[in-house]
Amino acid sequence: MTIDVKRGNELGEEYRTAIAEVYIDGFGEHLEYFSKDRRKLVAAFEHMLVLDLFHVALVDGRPAAIAACTDGVQLSTRHDVRVLRRHLGLLKGTVADVGFRREFKKPWAQAEPGTASIEFVATGSAHRGRGVATALLQHMLAFPQFSTYVLEDIADTNAPALHLYEKLGFRESKRTKVRHTKRTGINAYISMRLSQA
Repeated sequence: MTIDVKRGNELGEEYRTAIAEVYIDGFGEHLEYFSKDRRKLVAAFEHMLVLDLFHVALVDGRPAAIAACTDGVQLSTRHDVRVLRRHLGLLKGTVADVGFRREFKKPWAQAEPGTASIEFVATGSAHRGRGVATALLQHMLAFPQFSTYVLEDIADTNAPALHLYEKLGFRESKRTKVRHTKRTGINAYISMRLSQA
C-alpha cells in the first residue's frame, strides 16, 4: 500500500466531497443529532473545510485520512449558515451554526510562533488500523516551520486517536468537561502537546 500526502488545495475542488466523506467518517457519530443520513451530513459540511489548510493521505489516489494544520490564527473551517439550513433544515441548521461559531470561529488562544495546531484528524472507515493516519501525522510533524504541535478538543471517547497521539509522543496537557454529554456521549475534551528539539 502506497500512501501519498497532498495538501487539499493541491488536489482541488473535485476532491472536496471525498475529503468531506473522510471528515464524516471521523466525526459523523458526533453529528447524528443533525442527521443520521451520511450523504446529508457530507452535503451540509463539505463547504466549510478550508482546503489549503487540510492535508490528505491518499491510498490508491483516494482520500483515506485528513488533518488540518494551522498556525493557530488561521481558521481551518468557515461555514455558511445558509448552506447548513438548506441541508439540515431551519432549526438544526441554526443549531449547527451556533455550535460551530462557539467551537470553531475563534483563533486558538495559545497561538505562538513555531507552534502548530493540528485539527480535525480523521481516517476513513475502510482504512483504519492500516497506518494511514500515522503516516499523515508523521508527514505533518516534519514541517520545518514548527517545533511544537498541539491537538485540542479530542473526545475522551476516541481511544484509538488518543493511543495514536501518545505513540507519536504527544502528552495530555489539559482536560475540559463538556455540557453536551447526553447528546454526543463525550465526557471531556482532551488537549495534547508535542515539543520537538
